[in-house]
Amino acid sequence: MKRILLIPVLAAAIISGNVANSFAQNTVTVGGAAMYPQKNIIENAVNSKDHTTLVAAVKAAGLVETLEGDGPFTVFAPTNEAFNKLPAGTVDNLVKPENKATLTKILTYHVVAGNLDSKALMEKVKMGSGMAKLNTVQGEELTVMQKGKHLEVKDSKGGIAMISIKDVYQKNGVIHVIDKVLMP
Repeated sequence: MKRILLIPVLAAAIISGNVANSFAQNTVTVGGAAMYPQKNIIENAVNSKDHTTLVAAVKAAGLVETLEGDGPFTVFAPTNEAFNKLPAGTVDNLVKPENKATLTKILTYHVVAGNLDSKALMEKVKMGSGMAKLNTVQGEELTVMQKGKHLEVKDSKGGIAMISIKDVYQKNGVIHVIDKVLMP
């Protein structure tokens, strides 16, 4: 009799473990926080300790509502460290109300319409003989290139950012974490 009762308990434990493992496989950790695919870009980004500067900039530019929208969006998200590589005082200056247009131009240069995960980006790179041109929401192009097993993003000024964390899936798109701020 005890064996019969134990089988459903073991089956339930195995099934719940598989569900938890399956859910965990779709969840990437960024900045010490889980990024849940059922949440939107802003709902996830506000929890990343590595993206506090980006979140503050998005708020200052008035882009929160847009990035909470349906999308889909592909966002190349610079880390706090990436913003720290800018000349001293740049970020403080950009988030001032009088510089909102410039800040918006820079931030929307990091966004591409559509849901382009690393597989889709790699396909575009292969089709483009080693590079893919992407039209940003801002209006100018970014170039994606393969370097070894990694993807890099080149801005219009020639700056190159490496994708350090790829395929952070969101309800309304995908985020790729980058190590440099891209400049239009």
